[in-house]
Amino acid sequence: MFLFDPLWFIIMLPPFIFMLYAQFKVQAAFNKYSKVINSQRLTGAEAAQVLLRNSGLTNIRVEGTRTKLGDHYDPAKKVLRLSPAVANTPSVAALGIVAHEVGHAVQDKTGYAFLRLRSTLVPAANVGSNLGFVFVLLGLILAGFGAKFGMTVMWTGVLLFSLAVIFSLVTLPVEFNASNRARQMLFSSGLVTPQEQQGASAVLSAAALTYVAATLQAMGQLFYFVLLALGMGRNR
Repeated sequence: MFLFDPLWFIIMLPPFIFMLYAQFKVQAAFNKYSKVINSQRLTGAEAAQVLLRNSGLTNIRVEGTRTKLGDHYDPAKKVLRLSPAVANTPSVAALGIVAHEVGHAVQDKTGYAFLRLRSTLVPAANVGSNLGFVFVLLGLILAGFGAKFGMTVMWTGVLLFSLAVIFSLVTLPVEFNASNRARQMLFSSGLVTPQEQQGASAVLSAAALTYVAATLQAMGQLFYFVLLALGMGRNR
């Protein structure tokens, strides 16, 4: 239903274009620097062990994941998971990605406030992102048929989806902080030359754009839902 509303296109098209640009930048940066062998000739898995040891995180396990660029740190299980292209490749790109995920592990160790808040918000964000659309659509249909509680259902959907937006907003400082920690770790550990530091930083900066784009998309969708609810309320 939303896809046939010109207002939805007007609001969502700019964030969508920005997301395509961000994904292009990530792929371009990764493809470029995944072909540049780092001077230490360390694979991502080997670099992870070095950075974890230097950070006093010997309790963190390093495992593989089959998802392309699906590298992530799991704070609940204390596991750092690396994709094959990162774990098994001695590239500059691998160093940047691994350092970023170790940055998350350091956040977990030090009790970084935004990481704790994000972890707390995960259940609510999952519910909000999944049910927000459903409630807004259901409320819209009910209100269209004259049901008095249709608007209540619709605004409930807006509230639910706002939880997902809050989660996206909290994610931004978590990711930017992890990238800053990654740059500092790579420099202080001596794993990269100044030129390699620039390459790793380029990969990190490109990846950060995807989080910004995701947040803009979520905010745009919420803005559309609010306008939709306000418009439906005025027409009643």
